[in-house]
Amino acid sequence: MSVAILLSGQGGQHPGMFDLTADHPAAQAVFSAAAPLLGGTDPRDLVRSGGDALHANRAGQILCCTAALAAWRALGFAGRAIVAGYSIGDLAAWGVAGRIAEAEILALAAKRAEAMDAASGDGFGLAGIRGLGLDALDALAGRHHCHLAIRNAPDSGVVGGRRDALDALCREAAGAGAQRAVLLPVHTPSHTPLLAEASAAFRSALGAVSLNRPPAGAPRLVSGLDGATVFRPEEGLGKLARQISHTLDWAACLEACREYGADRVLELGPGHALATMARTALPDARVHALEEFRSLDGVTAWLTQP
Repeated sequence: MSVAILLSGQGGQHPGMFDLTADHPAAQAVFSAAAPLLGGTDPRDLVRSGGDALHANRAGQILCCTAALAAWRALGFAGRAIVAGYSIGDLAAWGVAGRIAEAEILALAAKRAEAMDAASGDGFGLAGIRGLGLDALDALAGRHHCHLAIRNAPDSGVVGGRRDALDALCREAAGAGAQRAVLLPVHTPSHTPLLAEASAAFRSALGAVSLNRPPAGAPRLVSGLDGATVFRPEEGLGKLARQISHTLDWAACLEACREYGADRVLELGPGHALATMARTALPDARVHALEEFRSLDGVTAWLTQP
């Protein structure tokens, strides 16, 4: 049995995102490490309060990493696994793979968000488009002075740019036959050249990171930029910085999971968007998001059943 662990990006934060992990003893250190980065507010209290605070860029990135790391700690999974993260989930994957300490991952999430906010300013965002080929979507983005940010599948992608331009782009995409064309609850043009300065700033922050030797049995780490296995940490960290301002190939990440032989896929983090995409890309695998279960015991039973 091989398991693909997929770590969510921003957009799916909600008040119940820690319901399964909030009280688990193994997850307490993760919640404690996140609180000082959130102005002293416990992340569990922050999400329960709901509202726009959950989708602020800095808080959102910290919360997504907290969700992934707390769930991984609580599950204590020790089987054969591969891990890939979507956008901010790419950073969390280094913690799940044992390459960077959890507290340092959370601190880096805050620095990443701060660098992105400083580089982008107001009035920007992302839009999700499904039902158009990626070449057509790339051309559509160019006509609206936007950029292809993420390749999700041959007919699905994310575009970044100014929100007024994205509005117009979504209308044109819908008119061209797109099945879905919506603005996402993200206010930063992630994975576009608009954030070149953020990539440079985050690269500097990563230069001070303390790398750990992954423990025996740690998941294989895949770069969220291009789906390549991270064998050389220095090269992997370079991609971790570069992905802020370059198009992500999430489809390649899912292909890497398929090639690894993953017969089960589990999404850790808020929402189930990655699980939905994985069901299409890995039709022979059994796929679930953590939030589809009623208990962690249920997750463990599913992961370990023949």
